[in-house]
Amino acid sequence: MSKDAVNTAAATPRTDAAQVPADAGDAGYSKDLKARHVNMIAIGGAIGTGLFLGAGGRLHNAGPALAIAYLVCGVFAFFVVRALGELVLYRPSSGSFVSYAREFLGEKGAYVAGWMYFLNWSTTGIADITAIALYTHYWSLFTDIPQWVLALIALAVVLAVNLISVKIFGEMEFWFAIIKVATLVGFMLIGIFLLATQHEVGGHTPGLSVITDNGGVLPHGVMPVVLVMQGVIFAYAALELVGVAAGETAEPEKVVPRAVNSIMWRVGLFYVGSVVLLALLLPGSVYSADQSPFVTVLSKIGVPAAGDVMNLVVLTAAMSSLNSGLYSTGRILRSMAMAGSAPKFTARMNRSQVPYGGILLTCGVCVLGVGLNFLVPAQAFEIVLNVASLGIISTWVIIMICHLVFVRRAKAGLITRPTFRLFGSPVTEIATIAFLLACLAMMWNDPEVGRKTLLLIPVIAIMLVAGWYGVRRRVSRTADQELSRLTK
Repeated sequence: MSKDAVNTAAATPRTDAAQVPADAGDAGYSKDLKARHVNMIAIGGAIGTGLFLGAGGRLHNAGPALAIAYLVCGVFAFFVVRALGELVLYRPSSGSFVSYAREFLGEKGAYVAGWMYFLNWSTTGIADITAIALYTHYWSLFTDIPQWVLALIALAVVLAVNLISVKIFGEMEFWFAIIKVATLVGFMLIGIFLLATQHEVGGHTPGLSVITDNGGVLPHGVMPVVLVMQGVIFAYAALELVGVAAGETAEPEKVVPRAVNSIMWRVGLFYVGSVVLLALLLPGSVYSADQSPFVTVLSKIGVPAAGDVMNLVVLTAAMSSLNSGLYSTGRILRSMAMAGSAPKFTARMNRSQVPYGGILLTCGVCVLGVGLNFLVPAQAFEIVLNVASLGIISTWVIIMICHLVFVRRAKAGLITRPTFRLFGSPVTEIATIAFLLACLAMMWNDPEVGRKTLLLIPVIAIMLVAGWYGVRRRVSRTADQELSRLTK
């Protein structure tokens, strides 16, 4: 039983969201994140290597219908972040969905939510430092430096940024997002110009004929589009960062609704718009998983140094992801540690009000990733990326379950929903959960990697159960101490 649970049990039914008690893990944070930081964190979460790099291979496999896949997944991702946004306005918390899981699902729910999120970001961190090393090797200056050394340097730089202060983190994310948005806008302007002037691209005249003359919208049928959904969902991972960042902003009630609502049009403009443009400029068969689709187009029209520019942008996207992962897991682990379900040292904060204990734990796992880069540099990226997908899908499912319970309590008159709401409840939550679980099931169709990843689920479940039995007494003892303090 947590502090939230103690208060919920002890108090009379609440009618004002402001009366909801803060999570014990929220004490001690600064409120240095500004509106522009949170807005750009929302953009940065929606735009990453999944678009800059991953869209090439997906266009090759699924064809122009990839735009539909991005749109469908984007709608469900918006539902998730909208549900989280409503919970944030009900009670801002740096513990975010772990704090909400504690209140609405109990300590076991918070425990599973927190550790699955840690699994997601710690393995994503390994993928990020691997990607950074690979992208850096693109330039001849760094070719002779071992991949694991570059991975270690990247980890050290981002760790230092995270430990200084949350304001520095916010500034770094702000400029990372600016670079990504500027690149996308620049490419889209070039693409629109090529379309408008009918400028030849790699022997093809841009326009609808590029699609109709090469198999149409579904050149390989519906199944490749369905199968690509799981990878597309991962491209949207990190949108939930808005909820974590809200705990360190002074005016979440103003900042969060704007950031959440803007996600939808950004998804439509940047993801769907970019893929539609790519499909109108070149046939899907021209794109490949080995090269950014933007580089493919720019190189076909003879833009000098297109590869260098885009490689720098993809490198920025990977650094941004690693930066966000260390930030969010530090806050999530502190929330868990205050309730007893994470190691005590992860609750520690430095003078800059940064939870360095949790950040260092995530870094420790990433160091294992440096070892993975040393042992199997060729397979490191693919191995960890698929494990991370289990973490993000479980996190999003838990957010929607929390929202279902939240709405049920609101209908019972126990709490009051804010005016900023997820519409269509409970249909929206149930449809989103069903969609996410279906994406997980689709991984079975990939015998090489996806199926092996699904077989890890029983192993992860056993580890979670064993871990719970290891911490449950401490969780119970922490709750008893909190209850004793509150009832004095």
